[in-house]
Amino acid sequence: ISDCLNFGNPEKPEVMWQFQQAVGGIRDACIALATPVVSGNVSFYNETEGRNIPPTPTIAMVGLLDDVELHVTPWWKAEGDVIALLGQTREELGGSEYLAVVHGKTTGAPPWIDLETEKRLQYVVLAAVRDRLLRSAHDVAEGGLGVALVECSFGPPELGIRIAAEGGMRPDCWLFGESQSRILVSVRRKDMPRLRDLAAEHGVPLATLGEVRGRRIVIGDLIDVSVETCHDRSRGGLARLLPP
Repeated sequence: ISDCLNFGNPEKPEVMWQFQQAVGGIRDACIALATPVVSGNVSFYNETEGRNIPPTPTIAMVGLLDDVELHVTPWWKAEGDVIALLGQTREELGGSEYLAVVHGKTTGAPPWIDLETEKRLQYVVLAAVRDRLLRSAHDVAEGGLGVALVECSFGPPELGIRIAAEGGMRPDCWLFGESQSRILVSVRRKDMPRLRDLAAEHGVPLATLGEVRGRRIVIGDLIDVSVETCHDRSRGGLARLLPP
């Protein structure tokens, strides 16, 4: 990896603490995943009108793919494929885009993460790729599961989904919480038993969410919107934020 660490005024204790925590987190992750840091840079004193920018550590990463035929893309491939989630969703909204965008709050503890859990998850996904089980794979990151599900519909081809809503959790936490160590995948129905066995063998939770179907995003009785509408909103987001 290479890192680019952007922070505010390090003479302020809270900013130096943010920087120290970011460096410590990168160190821990790289040790756990046996990934070297080959370069990087640090930028301090990033302020606007006396206000520090949010702490912004950025990671660039490259790796080797021995067989290009085994690459996996994030979008759905065919109607009827099963959509599944590897990893565990928790009721946590701290530090999420949902809190910032919908409620205007930058607050709360960041999502919990255990690097051994992350390592097992990555192993299962790579093993499933080698066994040609996965049709698609996409990390669950900013915006949570709801956003990841929609992003996977932005093909080619553009395909919709039918997902059963989670009944045992607050809908906003389930849809927009940013719990770590989760990857959204799709597989042919006949391959689900093999994927389930692989996940169970390595102690990685696996939940079947629904299937690829139609041209609408349908999530229980919570969301029903066309893929075209979502894609238009995504592509035109920056233009709507900027003044004419």
